[in-house]
Amino acid sequence: MAQPNIKQIIQQQYAMCAADPVFFMKQYCYIQHPKRGKIKFNLYPFQEDALTDLRENRYSVILKSRQLGISTLSAGFALWSMLFKQDFNVLVIATTQEVAKNLVNKVQVMNENLPSWLRTEIVSNNKLSLKFKNGSQIKAISSASTGARSEALSLLIIDEAAFIRNIEEIWIASQATLSTGGGAIVLSTPNGIGNWFHQTWVDGETNAQTQWHNIKLHWTVHPERDQQWRDDQTQLLGERGAAQECDCDFISSGHTVIDGNILMEYENKCCEPIERRGYDNAYWIWEYPDYTKDYVVVADVARGDGGDWSTFHVIDVETITQVAEYKGKLPPKDFGNMLVSVATEWNNALLAIENANIGWAAIQPALDRNYEKLFYTYKDDGYVDIDVQLKKGYDMKDKSQMVPGVSTTSRTRPLMISSLEMYMRERTPVIKSKRLIQELFVFVWLNGKAQAQTGYNDDLVMSFCIGLWLRDTSLKLRQQGIDLNKRALSQFQKSSNVIYTGNKTPKDTGWTWNNGEGDENLTWLI
Repeated sequence: MAQPNIKQIIQQQYAMCAADPVFFMKQYCYIQHPKRGKIKFNLYPFQEDALTDLRENRYSVILKSRQLGISTLSAGFALWSMLFKQDFNVLVIATTQEVAKNLVNKVQVMNENLPSWLRTEIVSNNKLSLKFKNGSQIKAISSASTGARSEALSLLIIDEAAFIRNIEEIWIASQATLSTGGGAIVLSTPNGIGNWFHQTWVDGETNAQTQWHNIKLHWTVHPERDQQWRDDQTQLLGERGAAQECDCDFISSGHTVIDGNILMEYENKCCEPIERRGYDNAYWIWEYPDYTKDYVVVADVARGDGGDWSTFHVIDVETITQVAEYKGKLPPKDFGNMLVSVATEWNNALLAIENANIGWAAIQPALDRNYEKLFYTYKDDGYVDIDVQLKKGYDMKDKSQMVPGVSTTSRTRPLMISSLEMYMRERTPVIKSKRLIQELFVFVWLNGKAQAQTGYNDDLVMSFCIGLWLRDTSLKLRQQGIDLNKRALSQFQKSSNVIYTGNKTPKDTGWTWNNGEGDENLTWLI
């Protein structure tokens, strides 16, 4: 039997490359290794499996550990598609143009080192793009660009998707360009929960109808890594950084205001309410009022027709137990009337309503109905100053120097957040609501400010913060005043008894009063 000539061998190899991207990469692709220089791309088993998944699924979301070569693998898959398909259009989007350019550079390096019979003629080649004569091309843009809208795409690669702020807009914009049958590879290490990447991952795990295929690559999939390597990463990156870069752990990787592990503990202790009230069943109750206890009702007000929610918590002051909660979209006036009714039901609880903007519309019903235990803030303080309030007293009857409601300002807000952090760290509050915990999971540090992630709300969180802060300041001062009165009464009851004998009352009996002209004997009152 005649041996195949070189032309036949090339034809066989070309056909095998066109049929299988794994064979193509293992046999003919070279990469630039940071230590070893230019080497053949010898795929690990987990890389082979991932590459097969990319080929077989239109939309792939990859949750990965650091330094597993997945960006390089995506570059190789893009090159394979461009070589063996006509007019295959690839767009790479990353956090910055430099990161996106790096992936295109990997495609260029692989293409340059292919044997001549695999390469195709290049029409244009620069740092941000590569275009072949067969019409296939790859471009790199930053997440700030609007390039995802420009033309029909065959493949969209989004690198480090969890760290792209406007990823939702990018994905929506790309849908028109992918509608002709294009696919997407979305890859990233985790960056907390609630963001688009996390939502996409969860959708792939839980929704049987989704088009997303999940690929999880924990650090242990790499055959050259062991526990010592993982321990070294903790030393280098810290606990949270290592969890983000190595463990594929959404909870531990995020920049939540409250530690993710603490929130998971609380989530496991949440329970269903014993009663749901209201036309929208949004008023949840876990305990009924106990006349022996003191409660505070703390509210955050929204317009009732926008993206924010009107919320309140009913908190047992002594045990810091959440006994009831509301999250709904009532008009402010109706919400204010509801708050008065709720506060009255809970033993005439202290009613604290956040008074910024629309909050005044909810406070007005409480004023109109003369609710006695409406919380007031001092005008000239703007924040709770313990020394000032001790001097002025908590329950001043003259409220001319006070404004109704709680003033959340640039000075008080950090104090409220600090109270939340302290209480949650010590695991002191008893939280029953899953709604509150879910908001806390997406309550993150963003540009140095504690706030909800884009597309989420923090209304329940902020009203809870106000409640904890009031307990630490105003309510504590109020209790000090009550204790002071008790001690004064106690001392009065302990004063020595005086028996009237008809003799002149000694000055030390306490039955004299300076009337401005001298001491007047008041024993006639006895």
